[in-house]
Amino acid sequence: MARLNVNPTRMVLTSLKKRLKVAVKGHKMLKDKRDELMKRFLELARENKALREQVEAHIGDVYSNFVIASAVMSSEVLEEALMYPKQGVTIEVGRKNVMSVDVPVFNFNTTTDDTANIYPYGFANTSAELDNAIENLSNIFPELLKLAAVEKEVQLLAAEIEKTRRRVNALEYIMIPKIEETIKYIQMKLDENERGNQVRLMKVKDMMIQEAIEEKQQFTKNSIEEYVNK
Repeated sequence: MARLNVNPTRMVLTSLKKRLKVAVKGHKMLKDKRDELMKRFLELARENKALREQVEAHIGDVYSNFVIASAVMSSEVLEEALMYPKQGVTIEVGRKNVMSVDVPVFNFNTTTDDTANIYPYGFANTSAELDNAIENLSNIFPELLKLAAVEKEVQLLAAEIEKTRRRVNALEYIMIPKIEETIKYIQMKLDENERGNQVRLMKVKDMMIQEAIEEKQQFTKNSIEEYVNK
């Protein structure tokens, strides 16, 4: 396992221990965030599937009615009936925060106060199937907006999950092992230095004791010689 390129000092060791503590705490927080994001993602994925099936079924009804209307009405009359829409909408895009992810929220307002006023033609020359197609399309519009918001939220959460997963793996398999290996290396170096210092101190002590013994022996020898010379 590779280690960080640092000087093996006690100051660096203390700093790395603090850094390891922060990394472990951050790793746990990111794992918890990833798990919550996954939970939310799976819930939205199921909601998105059900909502899409519902919207597609309604759109299928709209297409069926429109095809029948196209068959029983001339193309000129159909184009004239739909040429000038009577109802319109304005869409407002908001934001909400989900696990530090900004996801869109869509709201819409009709251009007229009467939301049921959606038919831009008279009923004399048109078919009931065209009425049903326009009514169904108007009814599923809120569901379409909700589906768009849910699908976008799913995409954003998926991207955030992948980003969080990479960070968790980087901490778990790269950063934390490197810091731990570096701490072991520094601790080993400091222990070696400590043992080396102890050995040097013992050698110095032995040398001092030897010098003291030699001085004492020399002093005794000189004292004996002085006594003999007297």
